[in-house]
Amino acid sequence: MFAVSENWEGVFWLLAVSLAAGLIGHYLIFKILLKITGRTKNVLDNSLVKHCYRPLLWFVIVLIIRSAILVIEIPEQFEEAARHLISLFLIGIVGWLVIKAAYILEDCIVSRFKVDEKDNLQARKIHTQLRVIKRIVTAAVIILVLGTMLMTFEQVRQLGKTILASAGIIGIVVGLAAQRTIGNFIAGLQIAFTQPIRVDDVVIVENEWGRIEEITLTYVVVRIWDLRRLILPINYFIEKPFQNWTRTTADILGTVFIYVDYSVPVAAIREQLQKILNESELWDKKVCVLQVTNASEKTIELRALMSAADASTAWSLRCEVREKLIEFVRTKYPRALPKLRAEFTQLKDS
Repeated sequence: MFAVSENWEGVFWLLAVSLAAGLIGHYLIFKILLKITGRTKNVLDNSLVKHCYRPLLWFVIVLIIRSAILVIEIPEQFEEAARHLISLFLIGIVGWLVIKAAYILEDCIVSRFKVDEKDNLQARKIHTQLRVIKRIVTAAVIILVLGTMLMTFEQVRQLGKTILASAGIIGIVVGLAAQRTIGNFIAGLQIAFTQPIRVDDVVIVENEWGRIEEITLTYVVVRIWDLRRLILPINYFIEKPFQNWTRTTADILGTVFIYVDYSVPVAAIREQLQKILNESELWDKKVCVLQVTNASEKTIELRALMSAADASTAWSLRCEVREKLIEFVRTKYPRALPKLRAEFTQLKDS
């Protein structure tokens, strides 16, 4: 073994060369793996390289330092502190790798279920459950790692006996203090498995139309149509009513209302609606209905009902139909546009 006091310069160079060799070896190995996985396009290989690069880098560094301590002769008190510090690092790295394993598992499962497809109900269900489960695993591993680190200290182990003796009282106090947090956590678990909402669901909340962008254990992010983000507590979707337009299927009915004079030929408008939908790529060819749904003293109300594959497509289809129906009435039947009628009579001179 090398004594620090006798050959400090040699020890320094030994440690520096060892670290350099280890880091270069780690870098080259991962570079080779990146090239191999880039050719195979295997999701598992790519995910392993992507998520494990940094944890394994630190593992190599800690392992080299650990090996150096075994070779170098240092004072006993410093050696004990160094060994303890390295143990803490190793516990943290192991926990880091376990968390990354959850990310790898998510990548492998998600690759089989694409949310960018039309019929993506099952995919959105899987994505929602995986995100919540991943966060639960992450939180549990962090708590376990921190607890394991603390238990490596003798003073903490002694303190643990005292804490366990009064665990009942502490549990009641913590439960009362964290009542809302625990409620949100339970609501997050409930949403993950009962799934009133899923990632990419189209919802109406707080009078806003948007899509579920992110679901955590404590809050939900809704991406509104104008790209604003609405942040809601997770228990909002358990305690309050909301609209979910893609709960079972993504297809939806859209309506267009136009108001015309009593003289309009409804059959001609109905034929034109069918023609417009037949020419449109947005229509899913399921529903095409035109009905007179109301009549007032001035106009009649025509409702055009049509179907589309999803809410975004339905919105665009409604705008297209509305524009073309108005243009049709304006050009073909201008006298059928809404008008005010008045009757003028000449008053006789008294």
